[in-house]
Amino acid sequence: MSQNQKKFGIVLPIILLSYFMILLDNSIIFTSLVRIASDLHLDAQTLAWVSSAYTLTFGGFQLFGGRLGDVYGRKRVFLIGLLLFSFGSLMVGLSTNAAMIIAMRAFQGIGSAILAPTTLALLLDNYQGTIRSRAIAAYGTTAGIGASFGMVFGGIITSTFSWRYGFFLNVPVGLLMFVLTIRYVADNQNKSATRLDIVGTILSVLGLSALVYSIDGTSHQLLALVVAVIALGLFIYAEYVIKNPIMPLRLFADRQRNSAYIARFFFIGAAFAYYFVTTQALQHIYGFTPLLTGLAFLPVTIPQFVGALQVSRLSSKIGTARLIVLADLLVTLSFLATVVLGIDRGYWIAIVIPMIIFGYGQGLVLSPLTMEGVANTDPEIAGAASGVVNTVHQFGQSVGVSAVIALTSSVHDFSASYHAQLLIIATIAGLSLMAALVLLADRNRQGTR
Repeated sequence: MSQNQKKFGIVLPIILLSYFMILLDNSIIFTSLVRIASDLHLDAQTLAWVSSAYTLTFGGFQLFGGRLGDVYGRKRVFLIGLLLFSFGSLMVGLSTNAAMIIAMRAFQGIGSAILAPTTLALLLDNYQGTIRSRAIAAYGTTAGIGASFGMVFGGIITSTFSWRYGFFLNVPVGLLMFVLTIRYVADNQNKSATRLDIVGTILSVLGLSALVYSIDGTSHQLLALVVAVIALGLFIYAEYVIKNPIMPLRLFADRQRNSAYIARFFFIGAAFAYYFVTTQALQHIYGFTPLLTGLAFLPVTIPQFVGALQVSRLSSKIGTARLIVLADLLVTLSFLATVVLGIDRGYWIAIVIPMIIFGYGQGLVLSPLTMEGVANTDPEIAGAASGVVNTVHQFGQSVGVSAVIALTSSVHDFSASYHAQLLIIATIAGLSLMAALVLLADRNRQGTR
């Protein structure tokens, strides 16, 4: 596509809708778990695995999925990911027992791990110059809206129909994207002539999966952490000595890109922890149904969309680094406002007002973070860079939720627990703000925005 073209065509909608499906399933599960447990007669430990099985494979296979497209062609890999994800979604919806739904959620996670980095890499292949910046902005917006809309959509589907329909809907959408991809999406012309880094692949999948389990698992977490540290240590060494690594270490030679990774990690950790604990608080403290709980997140979704529409204008005016700082500041203040107001003041004061600020800040931040995360990368490693961005996104989510729950597990009063949880979430958001300030300082030092 010419750098001077002003239209996205149909390729961007294909990419964004495919990415949206993944993100929707990532958050729709929050408002569906109670009904899933009831329908399939799952205890608390088994129910935890419905989420953990997905995050385990999604997080573990991200780098593999990203590099796969670099080596074998992103269009081909994207099509495979669509089929895997669609089939996994169908089987999750058809699940009749604990073993089946856990296995199919893990299978679905593999499809997501192939799709997520490949969507961003395809975007980088198909757009250049100013149109690429606008496409990345739309991609980042999708990342935020998919997460928050999943809460609303999950509540509506679960209460009105069945939790199964949330997964069934992925099947026709996935098949439609498959057909459109064959027809309209061109393959990348920068495929590597070498084979996939098998040693790096095995070590990365083992290390990242063990790391996810050490965070989200239900037993032997310390052993999993030891395995993760050893495997990831060997992985980094292998990537240093192997000629064509699955994760080229030169990705981390750029300080600004590293700051963007860190800022994204902590931001996503804070955001998903907020979604998770607020979902519980709305039901336990206010007695909301799953439908009302989903609708209660509209004050996030709408301002987020408004903020997302202003990203391109604000980025051009003040620069991406300053915009990230501004957005992180708004998000941190929104969490602190929830703490100060207190949940006992009621939904409209204690939840809605901070939600509006949070939604607007989230709408502003994810697009520039995505831009910075893939900045200064050449086409040969676009898939690997996309894999790192999505790996950071997934691990931030897992670590944020797990850290907040672990640190407040001894507080049994829901109001007091929510107060403590929001303090921790605000601290995590503050760490994202600090990383953003480092990014801004580096930008100012180089005389760029």
